[in-house]
Amino acid sequence: MMPTEESTSPDSRRSDGVKGGGSLSNLIRNHQQNKNFFESLFFKKKRNDDESPSFSPKSIISLSPLANSVVSRCSKILKIPTEDLQHQFEKSVHDNLKQPSNYARNLLEFCSYQALHVVTANPEYLGDNDFRRFTYDMMLAWEAPSAENNPFNMEAERLSSKEVEGEDGWSLFYSSTTSMAVQVDEKQTVGSEAFARIAPGCAVIADVITVQNLFDALTNASEHRLHFLIYDKYLRMLEKVIKAVKIATGLQTASSLQLAKGEIILEVDGTVPTQPVLQHIGMSAWPGRLTLTTHALYFESLGVGLYEKALRYDLATDLKQIIRPELTGPLGARLFDKAVMYKSTSISEPVNMEFPEFKGNSRRDYWLDICLEILYAHKFIRKYNLKGIQQSEAIARAILGIFRYRAVREAFRISSSKYKSLLCFNLAESLPEGDKILETLSSRLGLLSSTSLHNKDAIGTSNGKSSIKLPTSLLSLRRFKIIINEQSEADDQSIEPVGDVFVGEVNPLEMAVRQGKDNIGRAEAARATVDQVKVEGIDMNVAVMKELLYPLIESYNRLQQLISWRDPWKSTVFVVLVSYAIVRGWIRYAIPSLFVFISVVMLGRKLVNKGREIEALKIIMPPNKNPVEQLLILQESIAQVETHIQTANVILLKIRAIIFAALPQATDRICLLMALMALILVFVPSKYLILMAFLEAFTRENPLRRDSTEKWERRLKEWWFRIPAAPVQLIRVDDKKRK
Repeated sequence: MMPTEESTSPDSRRSDGVKGGGSLSNLIRNHQQNKNFFESLFFKKKRNDDESPSFSPKSIISLSPLANSVVSRCSKILKIPTEDLQHQFEKSVHDNLKQPSNYARNLLEFCSYQALHVVTANPEYLGDNDFRRFTYDMMLAWEAPSAENNPFNMEAERLSSKEVEGEDGWSLFYSSTTSMAVQVDEKQTVGSEAFARIAPGCAVIADVITVQNLFDALTNASEHRLHFLIYDKYLRMLEKVIKAVKIATGLQTASSLQLAKGEIILEVDGTVPTQPVLQHIGMSAWPGRLTLTTHALYFESLGVGLYEKALRYDLATDLKQIIRPELTGPLGARLFDKAVMYKSTSISEPVNMEFPEFKGNSRRDYWLDICLEILYAHKFIRKYNLKGIQQSEAIARAILGIFRYRAVREAFRISSSKYKSLLCFNLAESLPEGDKILETLSSRLGLLSSTSLHNKDAIGTSNGKSSIKLPTSLLSLRRFKIIINEQSEADDQSIEPVGDVFVGEVNPLEMAVRQGKDNIGRAEAARATVDQVKVEGIDMNVAVMKELLYPLIESYNRLQQLISWRDPWKSTVFVVLVSYAIVRGWIRYAIPSLFVFISVVMLGRKLVNKGREIEALKIIMPPNKNPVEQLLILQESIAQVETHIQTANVILLKIRAIIFAALPQATDRICLLMALMALILVFVPSKYLILMAFLEAFTRENPLRRDSTEKWERRLKEWWFRIPAAPVQLIRVDDKKRK
């Protein structure tokens, strides 16, 4: 048997002579013995001399040294020789995936996905350092998979092709600490494509829909290259989050919350006195504890040392819920932008949950995002009528998204921004054409099956594409013991994994997200132009509007000149031409002709400009006004609006009085006039009615009709003023808001 590096290295020889070295060895040995699953999977006892060494992984010529190292470790995990893995790959995938240009990368993906299918069967894999380094090596190898790529280090190839045995055996992930240091170099980083191809292979680490946003969040401060230390910290925090949720799930039976069956606690806030949660209802505010579950929000008011009975705000049932950011403050004052407003048909008035903090509103934004994620998840379930395992899988996707968001937030203090959401349902609601993402997701969930008890193969096909069937989000949560039911173990065996990743192919969900993000660029560019042209001040905005409406204002002024008969010759010609057009029936072509004229002008502008930028609109700035003057202008504008509303109310009340015959004489005249108009509309052709209306409107200011027009207008106003308004009674409702 070949001597191992651990037994011959100088470090090993020096450690034997150091005082306390035996205690350190015992500590390491005890730590390794505590790994219940990885002790049997990742470490193997020493083989006997008579045991056949034919299983020793062999290098594949077309792969790079690091890719060979990853494939060798995959073969050990799967207990399949590398030659058989390569044969399975060539047998199961299409010919276009076996081209020399992409053969190495597709083979690496095939082996990596199958290894992840086995490794993630145990709930403790996130806590294993070897797993984190192994998956990171997959990403590094994905970027340099073929033998033509520049190898990271020739030492990796030498160490990956032989077994290095220690005192307790050898690791399926790494042969030795030397190999580990070679393969995970501090100078090596991972790009977005490699992360997006490997990370979704584990449903807990990343989701296909939000994987790019997750990568951007993790690499925000590292020039969009993922370092192993960042990746390792993210997975460690993700493990802590899952453990915290498991503890909350285990204690929910002792909680005062009366949770429904299958309802899981996801987040709790307000338990620390320095970070309370305030519930605002009307003018009142009270501190307490806020809890988010998979189906509702619960608020427990803080009493005398104890929490009162929780108020439940439903998120699962269709109650026309509205959740949005809101301003709150003492005695109902709108001062602080740190609250989440919940409104539904089940409550009489909106409820505001305030999250006080000294700087910013990241705490509020976090709760807003996770509450909306649960709300959107149930909205998605109702829209596509998901039942059973499909419904549970949709909720599980939302749960894992919240776990990832919470881990990134707590590890790196990153807050999700618009179009960069780490939550899949939030992202689908934010992106243009996000409904296509949800439609694709519903079709993927339709492939879930809970009846295949005997299909244990990780290789499958979907829509003619070669896919690897990996554990779903629901199955991952059940393995973590977060979702527990009476038949959880049987369900874990019966749920058939779905091919959510495709070897060498883009996932349909990822394709839908890319199409939505392509439209973001145009939308953001347009939004940037909008932000540039916004001006401050009422007078300045009025000046801009007048300049923009100049063509319409000028047309209206010229029409007024024709109506006023200041130039009788022009007015006469206009009336004759329009009357002739009405009689001949040409007036119906007026609006279509206007549309055609505008289209021709636009096309002409396009040909003349030839892609040049549009000229800036020149605005003459009005005289500057101080804030007090602007407030006075605003007050006058509000007073004018109030006057117009009062006038409209008076008109409506007088019409009400006429309808209910408050003035019998006026009612008789109106009834007679309406009957006459009905007869005219029945027997007179419409074109003559239009002609009569046009002549009436455009000949009022004619010198021949001016005196009679003024006389009839005076009589009409006098008759209108004599009509009384219908009475109005104001009833004050008793204010029964809780103090």
